[in-house]
Amino acid sequence: MFAAATAVVLAMNPAIARVDVKVEFDKTFDFKPIKTWAWSSPEPGQVKMARTQDDDPEAMRKRAEPVILDAVSTEIGRRGLQLAESAPGLTVTYYLLLTTNMSAQTIGQFLPATAAWGLPPFAPATQSLKMMNRGSFVLDLSANDKVVWRGVAQADIKMDADEKKREAALREAIRDLLQKYPPRP
Repeated sequence: MFAAATAVVLAMNPAIARVDVKVEFDKTFDFKPIKTWAWSSPEPGQVKMARTQDDDPEAMRKRAEPVILDAVSTEIGRRGLQLAESAPGLTVTYYLLLTTNMSAQTIGQFLPATAAWGLPPFAPATQSLKMMNRGSFVLDLSANDKVVWRGVAQADIKMDADEKKREAALREAIRDLLQKYPPRP
C-alpha cells in the first residue's frame, strides 16, 4: 500500500524522482552545539555555466539567487538554526553548476575484444545517444574556514519547463538536501 502511494506521488511530480541527493560531512565535527548560521561574505554563492558560448552566469545568478537564498533560509531554519548577525556557528555557501551531459552506447561496446561466441566482428555504430542539460546545486556548511558538511543535488533540466516549475524543482532539491542536516553518524 505504502509503495503504491509513493509511486503515485512520484508519478505526479517527476522532478522529485530525478533529483539525486548526496551528502558528506566531517565525522569528527560536533554539530550538536551549532545553533547559528550566516551566508558567506562578500557573496553568498556562485553560478558556473558551461553549456554554450552565450551563457551569462551573472544573469542566471540574478534569477536564481533570490530563490536559493529564500529556500535555504527557510529550510535551514526548520533544522533549528538561527540567522546570526555576527560570529555564526556555520557559514553557508552555495554553488549552482549548469552544464550539458552526454552519454552514448555503441553496438558491440559490451562485447569482449574477440567475440568468442560466434558473432562476427562489426564496426561500432551509435545505438543510443542522450544529451541533456544538467544542473548541480552544491551547498557547503563551513566552520572555522573548513567545510564540515556538503550536500549536492543533481538533476536533468528541461529547458522548455516554465519558470515556476524550475523554481519548484530548485526548492525541492534544497529541501531534500537540508533534510539530511544535521548528519546522523
